[in-house]
Amino acid sequence: MKLIKPFLFFLIIPLFAFASLHKYYISVTQINFIEEKQSVQITTRIFIDDFENLLRERYDESITLAVKDEPKTTDVYIDKYLKESIKIKINNEDVNLNFIGKEYDQDIIRCYLEIENVLGIESFEISNKVLFDLFKEQQNIIKTKINSKEKSFILIPEKDNTLLKFN
Repeated sequence: MKLIKPFLFFLIIPLFAFASLHKYYISVTQINFIEEKQSVQITTRIFIDDFENLLRERYDESITLAVKDEPKTTDVYIDKYLKESIKIKINNEDVNLNFIGKEYDQDIIRCYLEIENVLGIESFEISNKVLFDLFKEQQNIIKTKINSKEKSFILIPEKDNTLLKFN
């Protein structure tokens, strides 16, 4: 009996440790200005299960991502949501995001966006609210390569935008 109590103690303590673990809510957005193509290319990586939950809650409860027979309306919803959640101004002008497509990589969805006809960038402002309305712990990491300068920052619900100047 004396051996059972210490054994149970060491068996139960690790279970409490695992119960206290929490899930991280993170997306990563890479933004590259390709001057010779006059294009800003954007790749956003989001966990599939989180994004699927958001799309179900917001648009259609039957949405299932990363399946063979995914309906074409899924791209319409993804495009709509990303354009509502990511806002960009270049040189103090609002710009349009073009949804190029998506691909799945294990538990991540990669969404590709592009801004065309960008002659140069003196200022770049981004607001990224992806998943903020679903998870208060959400953090959106933004990595940029603009005018040969690399910068990274984290956006949170309390601070969902940033302005970069290049002059």
